[in-house]
Amino acid sequence: MHRLFTGFFLIGIAGAILQLLLGDTGAPARVVGALWEAADLAVQVSLGLIGVLALWSGLFRLAEQSRLADRLAALVQPVLHRLMPSVPEGSQAGAGISMNMAANMLGLDNAATPLGLKAMSSLQESNPRPRTASDAQIMFLVLNTSAVTLVPVTVLLYRTQQGAADPADIYLPMLMATTASTFVGVALTARLQGIRLRDPILLAVAGGWLALLGLLGLAVWWVPPDASTRLSSLLGNGLLLAVIGAFFVAAWRARVDSYDAFIEGAKEGFNLAVRLIPYLVAMLAAIAMLRASGVLEAVLSAIRHAALWLGWDTRFVDALPVALLKPLSGSGARAAMLDVMHTQGVDSLAGRMAAVMQGSTETTFYVLAVYFGSVGVRNFRYALWCGLAADAAGLITAILVSYLFFG
Repeated sequence: MHRLFTGFFLIGIAGAILQLLLGDTGAPARVVGALWEAADLAVQVSLGLIGVLALWSGLFRLAEQSRLADRLAALVQPVLHRLMPSVPEGSQAGAGISMNMAANMLGLDNAATPLGLKAMSSLQESNPRPRTASDAQIMFLVLNTSAVTLVPVTVLLYRTQQGAADPADIYLPMLMATTASTFVGVALTARLQGIRLRDPILLAVAGGWLALLGLLGLAVWWVPPDASTRLSSLLGNGLLLAVIGAFFVAAWRARVDSYDAFIEGAKEGFNLAVRLIPYLVAMLAAIAMLRASGVLEAVLSAIRHAALWLGWDTRFVDALPVALLKPLSGSGARAAMLDVMHTQGVDSLAGRMAAVMQGSTETTFYVLAVYFGSVGVRNFRYALWCGLAADAAGLITAILVSYLFFG
């Protein structure tokens, strides 16, 4: 990460110097001014998130204390057992993996990472070569980098904070993109590991999910463009209301004091919003350097000309900074998404496409470093390439479905 961060700044400075040598005497002032503007934008974004982030952190605390995530974990256990056959059914590792996946599906990021690290540690105990990733560890990592998220709260929060007319209208495209990422990642990893995917339970789950998305896609295809956006909005907002209702019902049935639990979680949300400021300042400033110095525009211009030469619609190029940064840095991709929303408009095609990209995959290099680094694994084998293949599938699908819904 430090190489990426340093490189952005040094490349930005080099771009400013090049522009100065070419006769643009305003380049240094423009780059410095972009730095101050990016720092102010990072603080505005973080402070603007406090209320909504506190709200969702409080709601998610109800899910944690009512053990709703645990019950969801029990539902996904049969599927995970078939994807990781070397993990004994009912083992501590299996339970940790199930709970991690359930937390990811609910968007419980704060709970998902600790559960994931614990699950990886349990998998390491049965790893015959401790410094080399096992098959189960690789599959677990790919599932984490590409897992379907049913409640993409983080992206919705940023769209709300940036003033989107309907933050949830990107929900269905995002669901399609993250599904493509998961299916490609799992299929490639299973093929390399010799796992049989023609299992009745796996086929039933995959077939049912694809049938649902297919029906929704057909509905979008046949209805007018405005109606397709309303359909995605209805689905997204309806699911959010259903999830909130499930949180409160689960808390009531578990006899959890919902008010105290909510307040406790909301306090953490407030602290999290404040802790985001340094990370956003760092990456927004780095991206501002690239943009103001002309380097980012030069790269995007080359891609745009290549797309024109191929006869493609070039509007997707404005959202590409998110796609380029997503596998490398979560904070970098988030900052790029905010930059696209700020410069192109939150409800523009590029702004919506950037949001769909952000929610389509996880940050492969970060997950790889944290999960494998926590147990001392140094030989990743093919884990990186499977994760990157899943990223590519999700990002390409994000572009295509964004055109379908919003183009």
